[in-house]
Amino acid sequence: MPQIEPQYKKLFDKMPVPRFIVTAEGDGKYMLRQVNELAAQYFDIPLNKDGQGINIRKCLDHDNAIHFEQSFEVCLDKKRPVTIQTLPLVPGNIRIYGFYITPIIGETGEVEFFDVIGQMDVTDQSILQRERDDAISLLTSIFDVSEVGIVVTDHNRHIVRVNESFIRTFGWERDELLNEDLSGLVTPDEREAVRDSYSTFIASGGRSSGEMKIIRKDGSIAAALFTTATMELSQGRRFQITTVMDITLRKQMEHSLRVAKDQADSSNRSKSLFLANMSHELRTPLNAIIGFSEMMIAETFGALGHEKYKEYLTDVHSSAEHLLGIINEVLDMSKIEAGRIELDEDKIDMKELIESVTRMLDSRAFGNDIVLESDMDEKPMIMFVDPRLIRQVFINIIGNALKFSKTGDAVHVIATITDEDELIVKVIDQGKGIPEDKIDQALEPFGQISESDEAEPKQGTGLGLPLAKAMMQLHGGSLDIISKEGEGTTVVLAFPQNRMIKANVETGLAGNA
Repeated sequence: MPQIEPQYKKLFDKMPVPRFIVTAEGDGKYMLRQVNELAAQYFDIPLNKDGQGINIRKCLDHDNAIHFEQSFEVCLDKKRPVTIQTLPLVPGNIRIYGFYITPIIGETGEVEFFDVIGQMDVTDQSILQRERDDAISLLTSIFDVSEVGIVVTDHNRHIVRVNESFIRTFGWERDELLNEDLSGLVTPDEREAVRDSYSTFIASGGRSSGEMKIIRKDGSIAAALFTTATMELSQGRRFQITTVMDITLRKQMEHSLRVAKDQADSSNRSKSLFLANMSHELRTPLNAIIGFSEMMIAETFGALGHEKYKEYLTDVHSSAEHLLGIINEVLDMSKIEAGRIELDEDKIDMKELIESVTRMLDSRAFGNDIVLESDMDEKPMIMFVDPRLIRQVFINIIGNALKFSKTGDAVHVIATITDEDELIVKVIDQGKGIPEDKIDQALEPFGQISESDEAEPKQGTGLGLPLAKAMMQLHGGSLDIISKEGEGTTVVLAFPQNRMIKANVETGLAGNA
């Protein structure tokens, strides 16, 4: 009878599958001689019966017994191993679907006994493994094709994996990121916060979301929206998964919308203020026209030949001109905004035009004890422009300088020709100046600047500077303001070279530049 050596007996008994020894006794009888613990469960026999010989038919149902006996017969005849399939059995919670029968050949060349080992049903494990592999493949695909950047970091904040989207979005190479500290990707002002929060979340297993600033490879800064979560794997290993979305464009759009809203609000306030000012600007001359006219009609001072009526007629004429000026400014601004204004260009001498405007405004300057001076370049200043519009530009700019100058101040008008044949005209005053952050507002339609209460009507329409700027731009030129509060203002008018007509030195005749 086959015996198992003592040193292998424990190994035999504790095998994770059923194993047993069977001998052939002739006449088709097959006897169990040795069984391990799982085989004892399988055959439902006590271990203490081991080695006493039990007919296999007494341990199995008829069909399984016949199946085993036929397999033993094949082994005896062929003297080679045979695999036998059985119905699934579950001894010791291990699923067995068959047995592997090995004939043990003795010294005589005959089969002495059969070594039978159960074969585990690994179907469930295979399915689980395949499902696990499929899940890993699916997650890897999601990781790789996601349009959102994904970064995986270990407990030391070192990057262990990064997807293609993150690389593409922020310009880094994969090798430049792997094993690097995650905090090194954010701007210096945020690194300490990232390090502190990382330690907290990796320890607690928490999650968070918010915004951070990421440094691109080219050195530019990207606004990013992030969500991070901690993942714990086997052996207590913890990793942090961070998804990152570049929201730089969105931030820029939000900023543009805020600026546009602020500008719209400012424009609405300016227009409301303009309407309030117009009630004052229009009523005053209209009241004068109506009042003086009624007095003249009623002949309050007697017949119309009275000297007083001439004074009233002068006031009526002045008020009407003021009203016409306001109406013209509003109409010109409307035409410019609608793109419907056309230049009526002609050749003019800019020196003569500037001097005529200063002469016209000199009485206003003299009346307020303000010195109005002009300094003209000796070079010819023959230009091709719209005389009415350019004249209006100088009236508006020089008039503004006088309006905001104090008694005893001086206003200088300086015109020079540059080496590039551009005409530069500077109007310099010593008034109260414009705060630097208000200069853009001053150049907006109705954008009057005043230290007084906004509800208080201001003199003028607030269209003078914007109109002048728009008229300069129609000529291809520019209008810039240099000013500091309390230090006066310089308005710089630049006419392009293509507007200049050079004079012939020998003949004195003008010709195109």
